[in-house]
Amino acid sequence: MRPRKKKNAEKRLAAVSHLLIYDIAEFEAFKDIELEIGCGKGDFITQMALRNPEKSFVAVEKVQTVIISALEKADRLGLQNIKFLNMDVSKLCDIENSHFCSRIYLNFSDPWSHKRHAKRRLSSDFFAELYKKLLNDGGEIHMKTDNEQLFDFSIESFEKNGFRIKNVSRDLHSTEQKDNIMTEYEKNFVAQGLPIFRLEAF
Repeated sequence: MRPRKKKNAEKRLAAVSHLLIYDIAEFEAFKDIELEIGCGKGDFITQMALRNPEKSFVAVEKVQTVIISALEKADRLGLQNIKFLNMDVSKLCDIENSHFCSRIYLNFSDPWSHKRHAKRRLSSDFFAELYKKLLNDGGEIHMKTDNEQLFDFSIESFEKNGFRIKNVSRDLHSTEQKDNIMTEYEKNFVAQGLPIFRLEAF
């Protein structure tokens, strides 16, 4: 189902345009950022930026009607350490700069459940190679999902592509999570009593 068109979308986008990256070449200036791929309405990344003012964050979201909410959230919070990119993450392959991410967040990505769509998963071979280009020495991928099939696929894919896996949880909220920042999806899943799967790859 397509996202509904937001009222006054162009006007609202223009009002927060100072938070947008329009030219992929702007990434050439980045040296050490934390990147969220598929930020949705921005609950996670704006809270990360708010709690860590000394760090720089970039969030990628391809759906314009969704990213507007994230942009407005960051603007209301007055965040100076975050930028947004409204595009498909695969376009990051065009970036000539490399190894400028200290961390990549994959939060509740589309599981693309059909086997024929496996290459579209954000932990597939294609994206694993992209992450190796983006991550700096010691950089990590932090992934959360409600989909166990995607989780198992991701562990296998990351290991196959040379990553090591640590801090694996198959029920994240079964123990106290003091520093965990929940996304919009995560809040809904936890309210339903569903397990959250989490891993770190490096």
